[in-house]
Amino acid sequence: MKQSVIILYLFIMFTACKNNQQQEDTMEAVAAQGDIVNTILTDKDNFYFIDFDNYPDDLNSLPVGIFDSGTGGLTVLKAIVNYDEHKNGSGDLGEDGLRDFNKEAFIYLGDQANMPYGNYAKENKVELLQEHIIKDAQFLMSNKYYNDGSDDKANTNKQAVKVIVVACNTATAYGKEYIEDYLQKAGSNIKVIGVIDAGVRGALNGIAVDEDAIIGVLATAGTVASKGYSNTINTLKKQRSYTGNIEVYSQGGIGIAEAVDEDPDYYDKNIAKPRDGYKGPGLDGEVKIDKSLFDVYNFNFADNRMLCDTEDKTSCSLMQINDAENYVRYHLVSLMENIRLSKTTNQLKSIILGCTHYPYLTNELNQVLEELYNYKTKDGEYVYKDLMAEKITLIDPAVNTAQELFVHLNNESLFNANGDINNSEFYISVVNDKNSNNIIDKNGRFPYDYKYGRIEGQIQEYVKVVPFSRKNISADILNRFEQQIPFVYDLMKNYNRNNEKTQNLKEKEKI
Repeated sequence: MKQSVIILYLFIMFTACKNNQQQEDTMEAVAAQGDIVNTILTDKDNFYFIDFDNYPDDLNSLPVGIFDSGTGGLTVLKAIVNYDEHKNGSGDLGEDGLRDFNKEAFIYLGDQANMPYGNYAKENKVELLQEHIIKDAQFLMSNKYYNDGSDDKANTNKQAVKVIVVACNTATAYGKEYIEDYLQKAGSNIKVIGVIDAGVRGALNGIAVDEDAIIGVLATAGTVASKGYSNTINTLKKQRSYTGNIEVYSQGGIGIAEAVDEDPDYYDKNIAKPRDGYKGPGLDGEVKIDKSLFDVYNFNFADNRMLCDTEDKTSCSLMQINDAENYVRYHLVSLMENIRLSKTTNQLKSIILGCTHYPYLTNELNQVLEELYNYKTKDGEYVYKDLMAEKITLIDPAVNTAQELFVHLNNESLFNANGDINNSEFYISVVNDKNSNNIIDKNGRFPYDYKYGRIEGQIQEYVKVVPFSRKNISADILNRFEQQIPFVYDLMKNYNRNNEKTQNLKEKEKI
């Protein structure tokens, strides 16, 4: 009997130790899985693993990597590919009619399936956003992509990159240092260039050292919440010894970028009445349309650009914005009202376009600013004129970003002497419908609550990255590209043609 008790005791102790060890192993596995950086660096069996010990040595021949939360970053690429501030060959200052980056290929990624990035901070999901940002950088540095969202197997012939341009203000604010830390752990000296510093330099360059002025920042809600622009403005002011009173007023442009990228939570050209799930400004909620400012907004109600629950637009009890220009109107009026109510005596001199989607709307922005400058009350009094420079400069950080890229490649002798800009590639993320954990709506997108409700650290392929095509970009957006970024559009078409030829050859080889 005594011997049986001892055996039973030893069995219990063994089982307990085994269970403890299993729990520890499980916890270690979860910890390893839950760290996207650790996964990329150490988990050789994981889709996201990169073998940095065998990263290409000849950086000069590699493309430049650029990513954004969607297609807005193409405005940054536009500024880069059209940049001509130096004489090719010598590198001396001065235009020569030749693009400075004409021998550089570019790889562009738009993480459209997970956009808008600006909402992650509002939903207390900064860690999830940073995970997306690391995956963006991982894609640019890896060799994998899918031909199509329906493919089960990824291609492994994509080139790595020699520099990463974060063409997204929110990603720069919340993720640039995070990427740099990841690259340091990887032992990589790949440079990361963000757009925020570039935008601030552009704004301050137009203000005298002793001048009083207001700088406006129109950005996503996430970028505004990060205080990335206001903090950088204050830092560079001190570095440049500015003595003037420079004030910063920021406006979170909820809905502008989303309307540009046709996010159905903010814009749907196929509806005529208010719908459930709308996330933009309304008559109720945190971001309100002020009925007393209807005359100032001057919304365009034609063709369902504004949605109302009654035919009489003045008596709406439910109102939704359904047009990019109307979003611009709402946010510029809100910005000017904040400045007016502050009782400042300074003038708004420039507005930093703190989201890469906004340069698509420069005509609309200038039009609304002109209207506000000349807006009078019924008594004939100007409301905003004294608070605005007659011509407010719109600062597009993209040009300064192009300059920073040129300086880096030049200083590090990384220019490609034998490359061709026509070899540029364009990719976009699509929902991975093969991932059984994903929740997907009828439009093939992530519903809002799922998109921002996912838990960081659950390392999985939420999305697949595929080449740009008419399957994943609407005709309206492609038309905008053709009109507003024509050379980038030509590069896209060239890549699409080359990619189709490659896929056709592969299909013939299978036969």
